[in-house]
Amino acid sequence: MQIKQVENEYELDHCLFIRKIVFVNEQGVPLADEYDEWDNYNAGIPHIIAYDGEQPVGTARLREVDGVAKLERICVVDTHRKYGIGQMLVQQLEQMAKSHGRTRAKLHGQTQARGFYERLGYTADSEEFLEDGIPHLLMIKELN
Repeated sequence: MQIKQVENEYELDHCLFIRKIVFVNEQGVPLADEYDEWDNYNAGIPHIIAYDGEQPVGTARLREVDGVAKLERICVVDTHRKYGIGQMLVQQLEQMAKSHGRTRAKLHGQTQARGFYERLGYTADSEEFLEDGIPHLLMIKELN
């Protein structure tokens, strides 16, 4: 398993394809809502991708919002869940955030994934809310 920062538009296309499979096809997020201005290679927003051999299997991205690292679009294709890829993606984003001087991370975690994020040190910091029709929680973590 290799996780790396996206270095070109070809790799970014792999990220967008994974997100289409997971969020649009599996979870029913409207395609028009899944992609945004941060998904343009020239936007300068770091995306990471997990490969199993040459097959793209997971992705995530990192933005800074009000001085806080915001982990976004974390997903793994169903055939590769339960192998720790999601955890590796989150940890890599956290390392990237720390290398840029961020001391706090946040994310909008799907409520069904609350336990996963809690095991990684995140704490729920909101009431449940809907994002694209899916229940979410704001979750935060102090980065050491």
